[in-house]
Amino acid sequence: MANGSLSSVDIKNLEERLDSFDRVVRTEALKELARRINSGEVNVPESKNEVNLHFHTFFSFNAYNWSPSRVAWEAKKYGLIAAGIVDFDVLDGMEEFLEAGEIIGLRTTAAMETRVLIPEYADKVLSSPNEPGIGYFMACGCVRKPAEGTKSARTLALMRDMAKRRNLQVIERVNDYLDKVRLSYDEDVLPLTPSGNATERHMLAAYDARARKVFEGDQSALSDFWAKALEIDLGEAEQLLQNTPAFHEKMRAKLMKFSGVGYVAPSAETFPDVYLVTEVIQGMGALPALAWLDGTNPGESDMPALLGLLASRGTAAMNIIPDRNWNIKNADEKRIKLDNLDKAVKAAKELNLPLCVGTELNKLGLPFVDNFSAPELQPYIADFLEGAFFFWGHTFLDRNAGIGWASDWANAHFGADRAKHNAFYAKVGRLADPASAKERIAGKDLASASPDEVIKVVEGRILNF
Repeated sequence: MANGSLSSVDIKNLEERLDSFDRVVRTEALKELARRINSGEVNVPESKNEVNLHFHTFFSFNAYNWSPSRVAWEAKKYGLIAAGIVDFDVLDGMEEFLEAGEIIGLRTTAAMETRVLIPEYADKVLSSPNEPGIGYFMACGCVRKPAEGTKSARTLALMRDMAKRRNLQVIERVNDYLDKVRLSYDEDVLPLTPSGNATERHMLAAYDARARKVFEGDQSALSDFWAKALEIDLGEAEQLLQNTPAFHEKMRAKLMKFSGVGYVAPSAETFPDVYLVTEVIQGMGALPALAWLDGTNPGESDMPALLGLLASRGTAAMNIIPDRNWNIKNADEKRIKLDNLDKAVKAAKELNLPLCVGTELNKLGLPFVDNFSAPELQPYIADFLEGAFFFWGHTFLDRNAGIGWASDWANAHFGADRAKHNAFYAKVGRLADPASAKERIAGKDLASASPDEVIKVVEGRILNF
């Protein structure tokens, strides 16, 4: 903090306003923080060569209940060179986050995550444990919602409805099982979300809160209730109630995941087909991306085959959560997962699929950003950074000039040359400083420019075009 003119209390108050469910309040708080940075009242560090493109926000679930604006602020405060958000089944935070980047001078990207059915792998477990054929899939580099009435818009609405129906089925089953502790989806769960997009983690928090209210003042009865409900001994229940992350994971396993009392088995009615979702993503001008887990399940054992199949049908990128693949205590497990990580990265590079990487922050205890100095990750750091610059380059040019990665302009200039195509957007991402590049390209018809001319304009070497 410069000159001591803004107290830590003032900062804390502004940060709390960043998490208001009122977007106007959030935006005004962020603008005030930006003003204080520009005036020198608040110091932020120089950008580091570290990125996290996988922050979840409170539009799906964030362990700290952070909004898109709060995520952008925390990324700026830390010094990330690029930050991205990912929410389940919705793009509700997209515009806010991309605008937040413009307000505080931060490279920002937005994505949506969902689960899909991959029909060719119907008998193999992929990235969704114990659920053959079901994989996590993403729309990366989102810059706009689909226009109303389009197939993409209708399908997104269907996906959101599918998620809601799954949630209602889960709550009905868990309510019957817990009996004394029952939830109303509308009254207990939806108020935890700013736009009605509830997830399993919202429901876990709601059941936790409801039980504490039912047994208010009687800790012994509360512990006994959960010991019986989760089929654990009383001592373990007492300990779990003091450790929210571990408690919620235990609840999730018993109440909602595979073999749990509220588990809803996947089907074509509960999860959309990957190729339908791919079409939806392409219709938004974003990049369809496979979300890779760790390579230990049969469906991920041959990444060239899996990625090759999906890439032939439109998949254009791959997401990785690095921390879960190296930061592991068991030496044998660590060795296996690091080997799998290496194979997955090589398979993606062979197909020229840029990487979207980061940590989720959707449960307590996760790191804010991956350890970019970890020796285990050094072979891949350049690829991680290249991917982040690529997604920012695409986002920047699409939003400001209409020439993103999937544009007619890009197809005309790069055709099937995926390597050259991706390298261009990564170069733009490196050059496009979020604090000044937008002004440089303002008023210039980049859709009529060549790729080399676009680069020169972004660099500031061509002032009039």
